[in-house]
Amino acid sequence: MISELNGKTVPIKLWTRVEEVESVALDQLRNVASLPWVAHHVAAMPDVHFGKGATVGSVIAMRGAVSPAAVGVDIGCGMAAVKTSLTAKKLPDDLKAIRLALEQAIPVGFASHDTPAWSKVSDDIRTQARELMGRFGQLTSEVQDLERKVGEQLGTLGGGNHFIELCLDTEDNAWLMLHSGSRNIGKTLAEIHMARAKKLDHNRQLPDKDLAVFLAGTAEMKEYRRDLYWAQEYARLNRTVMLYLYKEVLRTFFPRVTFGESVHCHHNYVAEEVHFGEELFITRKGAIRAGEGEMGIIPGSMGTKSYIVRGLGNPESFQSASHGAGRRMSRGKAKQRFTIADLREQTKGVECRKDSGVLDEIPRAYKDIDKVMENQRDLVEIVAELKQVLCVKG
Repeated sequence: MISELNGKTVPIKLWTRVEEVESVALDQLRNVASLPWVAHHVAAMPDVHFGKGATVGSVIAMRGAVSPAAVGVDIGCGMAAVKTSLTAKKLPDDLKAIRLALEQAIPVGFASHDTPAWSKVSDDIRTQARELMGRFGQLTSEVQDLERKVGEQLGTLGGGNHFIELCLDTEDNAWLMLHSGSRNIGKTLAEIHMARAKKLDHNRQLPDKDLAVFLAGTAEMKEYRRDLYWAQEYARLNRTVMLYLYKEVLRTFFPRVTFGESVHCHHNYVAEEVHFGEELFITRKGAIRAGEGEMGIIPGSMGTKSYIVRGLGNPESFQSASHGAGRRMSRGKAKQRFTIADLREQTKGVECRKDSGVLDEIPRAYKDIDKVMENQRDLVEIVAELKQVLCVKG
């Protein structure tokens, strides 16, 4: 921990200097720390910044309550990575053909598969997909007309800051890495439940209406947990399907390639965990779980380093760490400040799109990943340092 602020109900512990956090983000953190259900303290990760509804890079523990906005609209958003047998010497000088093949195999932006992608994957993944989609009818009635779309979006990237990368570690080993979430169904479920929470009587006097909560033991909480946990499963399976499709693309270029054990982690989600001797609802919005010995992924931006990490189990962070570098300016501001020439310069050496459609994801719109990692030395240890050579953006 680097600094601490007083809150009305609990303190706020930060893994960054207070003066380096936007005032609007500090206001959000103070609002969370004033909630009657919040437990022990609020933990702010080194990549903390202002977010819609609640602060990105925050870990919130609550007794018998969950705030849907503190999870965010991309329920279950997270990362997946796997080390390959490829080395830098085995890669071609021009990676454009591989990037184009990936963009053809894995739909990006608003695009979906023409037919469900699980028809193309292994038996075990197909079984998981059928079981998960078999429970779709149990979700809230307001999404039942989306079942076909949800099936076709399984194994798709989406847009915004989601990406697929080919990276090299410091020993020139190639890694596959990707970042995505629960696609449109997660967003839809989140917005439905956030709207429901705001209408509940116990939320009428909150300092920020976006922090409306569901209370344990109520019908609203039961329905939210059902939909929330389903969406978190969908997000992880979405990344699993994409990772499978990514491997198949690489096999067409490198028939003898082999893959190690994959690393998976959510960074927008809720878990029910025991901390400080209490069973609590832990919301990590822009944070990964970093229990002792647990593997995680902390990406930078499309022109900087990323890290495979191992958790140290720090109790003060609720066994958490940052989810990435974190934005230091809004998408709109990035588009105003930087040019396509800036984008080309900052992504030099990376095979990726270099057009206005990804200008808001320019590396300097993000915080310094090296400083973020320095600030959380008590949360994680670095296992591998990666640098991308290819990036597909949504």
